[in-house]
Amino acid sequence: MTTAIGVVVTEHIVAGRLEDMRLAGETVRYPQNIDEVDALNGLPVGEFVEILAGEIVSVIGKGDVDAIGVAVPGITRHGVVEDSPNLTQIKGMHLAEELTRVLVGKGINAPVHIANDADAIAAGVAATRGQLNKLTRVWTIGNGIGYGRWPYVEGVWEGGHITVTLDPKERFCGCGGVGHLEGIMGYRAMRMRFLDLEPEEVFAQAKKGDARCREFVDLWHSALAAATASFIHLAGPGRFYFTGHNVGFLDIPMLRRHLETMVKMSPLLSYSLEILPNDDATALLGAGVSAIRALAS
Repeated sequence: MTTAIGVVVTEHIVAGRLEDMRLAGETVRYPQNIDEVDALNGLPVGEFVEILAGEIVSVIGKGDVDAIGVAVPGITRHGVVEDSPNLTQIKGMHLAEELTRVLVGKGINAPVHIANDADAIAAGVAATRGQLNKLTRVWTIGNGIGYGRWPYVEGVWEGGHITVTLDPKERFCGCGGVGHLEGIMGYRAMRMRFLDLEPEEVFAQAKKGDARCREFVDLWHSALAAATASFIHLAGPGRFYFTGHNVGFLDIPMLRRHLETMVKMSPLLSYSLEILPNDDATALLGAGVSAIRALAS
């Protein structure tokens, strides 16, 4: 039996134990209060690593663990978080090394693998559908916008920062870049754009016919369509999944209408779009699967 620990870091931390690529037992969450959404912002890195290690220890239970997979937002390569616009304090952090050091001090010696959070969701989706040998692509819609891909291939894959407009006024992306997808779709970006309305109110007002809000909701969907069309033109058609804290904003028929204006070549038209529930368990599974697969590479 293969045993792994999966950990996912977004606006919160969730950890769970996996046995033969299935969740075993209860998960743990930090912070426990689900209404506390800024608990990780600005948290000192030393405290952040200690909290991560504590959550891992709490779900290990009895017996050995083969691998520990930790999924975090941002550019992650070879155990290093090279950048993380939505969790800025861990930028440049050798997270695998630091977490391993703390865990060893607690008597845990399993190898630690660091993955991008959206890539972990893609791995989890592929695992739950028995499609680990097929291309799986996932957009995660939240404070930031993530693009996940399985099987993993070397690269940056920061799909949320793909350029979808040349309008110089589009400067709302957390990384400071102009015209980025996240600068339109991201929760933080929407709050900066609409200082008088929360994002939920923008979408609600659009449904009631407010012209300004309807125009933005159309832009929001056309931006996602542009980014999706770009990946279709680069890697081919197939199934795209959508999930995340704010996936409820997504209108699939509207997204499809925009995509139909952007993808015209007949070999590329066999794409499909599917919304997934915002489920930490999928990302946990993917983090664990990624760690197990990394052992064999």
